[in-house]
Amino acid sequence: MPKLIIDDIAVEAAEGVSVLEAAKSVGITIPHFCWHPALGRAGACRVCAVKLLDGPVKGIQMSCMLPAQEGMVVSTTDPEAVALRRQVIEWLMINHPHDCPVCDEGGECQLQDFTIACGHGTRRFVGPKRTHVNQELGPYISHEMNRCIQCYRCVRFYQEYAGGSDFGVMGSAGKVYYGRFESGQLESPFSGNLVDICPTGVFTDKTARFRARYWDYDMAPSVCPGCSVGCNITPVARYRELLKIVARRNDMVNGWFICDRGRFAPKGVNAPSRPRTSLVDGVKTGREEAMDALLRRLGEVAELYGEGSIAVVGSTRLSQEGATLLPLLAESISAGALSYGLSAAESRASSGAISMLTLENGASIADVENADCIAIYESDLREEGPMLLLAVRQAWRRGAPVLLVGENSPLEQVRGVGIEAVQLHYMEEAPLAIFERPVVIAGMRHGDPRVMAVLDRSGARVACLFPGPNGHGAALLCAEHGGIPLEEALAKGKVKGLVAVEADIPAELLAGVPFVASLDWRETAAVQAASVVIPTAAWVECDGTYVNFEGRAQRFSRVMKPGLPIKELDPACHPPRIHQGDPPGGDILPSWQVMIEMIRLAGEKVPDGPFSGSWANLTSLDPEGEGEVIRGRCRRDS
Repeated sequence: MPKLIIDDIAVEAAEGVSVLEAAKSVGITIPHFCWHPALGRAGACRVCAVKLLDGPVKGIQMSCMLPAQEGMVVSTTDPEAVALRRQVIEWLMINHPHDCPVCDEGGECQLQDFTIACGHGTRRFVGPKRTHVNQELGPYISHEMNRCIQCYRCVRFYQEYAGGSDFGVMGSAGKVYYGRFESGQLESPFSGNLVDICPTGVFTDKTARFRARYWDYDMAPSVCPGCSVGCNITPVARYRELLKIVARRNDMVNGWFICDRGRFAPKGVNAPSRPRTSLVDGVKTGREEAMDALLRRLGEVAELYGEGSIAVVGSTRLSQEGATLLPLLAESISAGALSYGLSAAESRASSGAISMLTLENGASIADVENADCIAIYESDLREEGPMLLLAVRQAWRRGAPVLLVGENSPLEQVRGVGIEAVQLHYMEEAPLAIFERPVVIAGMRHGDPRVMAVLDRSGARVACLFPGPNGHGAALLCAEHGGIPLEEALAKGKVKGLVAVEADIPAELLAGVPFVASLDWRETAAVQAASVVIPTAAWVECDGTYVNFEGRAQRFSRVMKPGLPIKELDPACHPPRIHQGDPPGGDILPSWQVMIEMIRLAGEKVPDGPFSGSWANLTSLDPEGEGEVIRGRCRRDS
């Protein structure tokens, strides 16, 4: 490992690390635009200049392009280096519009930060600014080409990293243009990352345009609920309204990026029709009154239809806190059936997956990126785990062959990210044994539990994509407590009362159930059919935990308080005429707290918290950490 000195600080850098990265490792920030940890070096912006005072290289150099070498003496504060950086910033600002007051990037703009840091503050150029015509890039991304500083980050991500082909760089010299040949929606399923990766305001989130400044945001570390990958995100809210979602770095999960579905998916949190008031037979009431009515009616159902006539149903979008308490709720109301999902086939596949996965054979996204062969079995990653598709592309770029196995692995999924793949009919046709680091990605939607045995014998690491953000955690609890799929419970014909806790049950399954109650924050079919509705807090309104596809438990934090967004308030009650601590609709609790209240009202012993026993270690998870892998729990305990 080479040893060098940067601004009189001794630094020991890893082999191949640039001077810029070595400086960053000891807290020295060198201005930069084109360099990005995920994209590497480009040497395009010329603003990372430093002076080499001694060693194998001397003079002014670009720190992002220069590997750290033994004996180097580097100065980031030398007058020559400082002057060059100031001049480069001044060149960039010659044509940059002075529109910070109306730019959505204001307050989180690298160009702002480094312009101030480099000491440039006065425009000396008196000529006209160069101007460009913006493009319409679809409903999600706004394009302001006049703000571009030609750092090439956008095109390097879009074409090289994400494999997109409908966006690039055109022109030359002072007429360089980043965009499409003609206006139109960007086709890449990862195009939203242009918003995060652009160091200026060329690409901004159109869905939250002109809504707030960085210092106005309510933000907290969170986990995406869109699929089982568990990408780390930072939701942005203001006035109890979710404005937008940005990627949050976690090198063990999603790296720096997220998919467009997780970023731009319809934000049901803001839906005016979502349940916000407890209802009994359609009449508004308090939460405790609704819980009393629910327990009373469940007692009537049990008395009328007998033992085993009540079912408690959770889902894979229910946080691990709520999923852990579901068996206690079922026991407190003498339920005859406990369900964590609807489909029997999906449940069998999930059960087979958790019984097979161990700490040794389970695959993470990092394993996928570093694989030397990848087989995608019965899965369309565009729907089941888009970020795994991006990881597959990184492995393919390094030379790994990609195999699509089964009729439910369409070729279109890899074409969308520029991957060339081979299609096979059966897993036995995949020559995994000849590779050193093969990985199989298997979907649960069409999975056959018998295939899990084949995967277990293959010698490859396996990534099983569970349904929902907490599918892995729900499957573990289902096996632990003997849960059965709702389809199976209803087929027995005994279920006459059903309590749905954040469960998306289709109307046809509810048709033959006389009594339905729902605890949810979405307006689902169960909510519409329920005699008793108790609203719960959405994932951005509470703390919680999800267990992702690889068995990594990750904590998410509350971003905003529950309550009606200000823009949705009735004019008659805005501002509220009653002095109160909570905003209108702000007394909503997370589902796990509602369940604890119900257990207490049922006369049972109330747990101290959602986690106990073998799950108690999840209480101390750090929301800003990498999470804790708990996969293989079933196999180790058996």
